[in-house]
Amino acid sequence: MNFSSQNTLVLGAGSWGTALAVLLARNQTPTYLWGRDKKQIEAMTHERCNQRYLPNISFPHLLIPIHDLQQALKHTNQIIIAVPSHAFRLTLECIFKSIPARTPIIWATKGLELGTGRLLHEVAIEILGSDYPIAILSGPTFAHEVAMGLPTAVTVATTYPEVFTYLAYCLRGNTFRLYTSDDLIGVQLGGAVKNILAIAAGISDGLGFGSNTRAALITRGLAELIRFALVSGAKKETLMGLSCLGDLILTCTDNQSRNRRLGLALAQGKTLSEALTLIDQVIEGIEAAKLVSMRARQVNIEMPIIDQVYQVLYCSQDPKKAVEMLLNREQKPEHT
Repeated sequence: MNFSSQNTLVLGAGSWGTALAVLLARNQTPTYLWGRDKKQIEAMTHERCNQRYLPNISFPHLLIPIHDLQQALKHTNQIIIAVPSHAFRLTLECIFKSIPARTPIIWATKGLELGTGRLLHEVAIEILGSDYPIAILSGPTFAHEVAMGLPTAVTVATTYPEVFTYLAYCLRGNTFRLYTSDDLIGVQLGGAVKNILAIAAGISDGLGFGSNTRAALITRGLAELIRFALVSGAKKETLMGLSCLGDLILTCTDNQSRNRRLGLALAQGKTLSEALTLIDQVIEGIEAAKLVSMRARQVNIEMPIIDQVYQVLYCSQDPKKAVEMLLNREQKPEHT
């Protein structure tokens, strides 16, 4: 395949989709960036930046914002999906009849399917069948830092080596490194469950509990994540890598994480509705907390931190009471 002749379409003009489109275009890959908000696309076309999500990041000349999805699909050879998880199914349903078989479908969406809790590769296979090679891009990535060109490493989970080769080519550079994995389950669960734990870390820090508490919470949260993921079919080595441990550390410790900011706001006494209005972006950990907590009960897996986040979000549990419940649990040996 002559990669230099390929066009890429990024679906989702939020911060992460825009950052990926900027990275691709900087690396001389002709890139279309699609968004459903026509006014936003028109503004990006005129201003040559995404003023709402990534202000002051100028668009390379090979980045073309586009609103007409069908028109964009006519000119693309690879597709990267960067929409929120609740829009993932609808996005695939909108595009799959308009693209040729064997077109690579890559997604940078983190989360579980709204309502069902299914992994996104299961949704993709249901809709696309086996005619399209798929891959998942995940890891510790804040969009603004990627767009600024700061050093970043990610995992690409796929069973199609040619898709990884393509991504490694078009995302290549001195500041962006890709590792490959065939563990689609582990990579996706790491990216979904860490969002819930980031809410917990935000609550802890918002209550003023300090660095000791945060470190303990991350460590024990990782133990919960590993138990849950292994039962689901993940590989343990994946869970100690970029897409799980790396992303967990990132989202639990830096206020660029919207999930962590939600926890901070809740700890400061704001209602969930008030916190969502303040952050004004999709927070994947809210739905994930419900889905993972439900699944954990079904398979009899102990996830006390996840459960307390669920109690705070859905059962009006006071954040201080949630921490007290965790600290007063029965003493037991430390293991994962």
